[in-house]
Amino acid sequence: MSSITISVNGTPYTRDVEDRTLLVHFIRDHLALTGTHVGCDTTQCGACTVVVDGKAVKSCTVLAVSADGSDVTTVEGLADGDNLHDVQTAFHEHHGLQCGFCTSGMIMAAVNMIKRHDGMLDEATVRHELEGNLCRCTGYHNIIKSVLAAAEKHRQRNHAAA
Repeated sequence: MSSITISVNGTPYTRDVEDRTLLVHFIRDHLALTGTHVGCDTTQCGACTVVVDGKAVKSCTVLAVSADGSDVTTVEGLADGDNLHDVQTAFHEHHGLQCGFCTSGMIMAAVNMIKRHDGMLDEATVRHELEGNLCRCTGYHNIIKSVLAAAEKHRQRNHAAA
């Protein structure tokens, strides 16, 4: 057992965990934040994607002890009260979800992608960067539309402020 402290969505949590505990299970089982989904356990589907220290990672292959001292953002940490994050809003407005299983991972990957590219995205880039996130329902068309709409909103907001 190891004692770890991880800041999740801005709140530090200290827990004793078995050294083999995966970050996804720490988030779901120790913190009861179930927006991060367990899909394949092999990094193939991306349903478990979270942002760790500014980088989108698949939490099913990260040991919780290796995230000790890190800042983690999950889908639950995106909204500001009742105000959804721009990516969440875009997924709603552009029908970027069907069953919802992949949605949290897609949203987290998109949030990180938009931030890294400062909203300067095109369809080819979005498709390439979402290759590691699988959706069995939508055929990706509306997911891509959602990400591009959120990127455009990000770009407009940041360039209007400059």
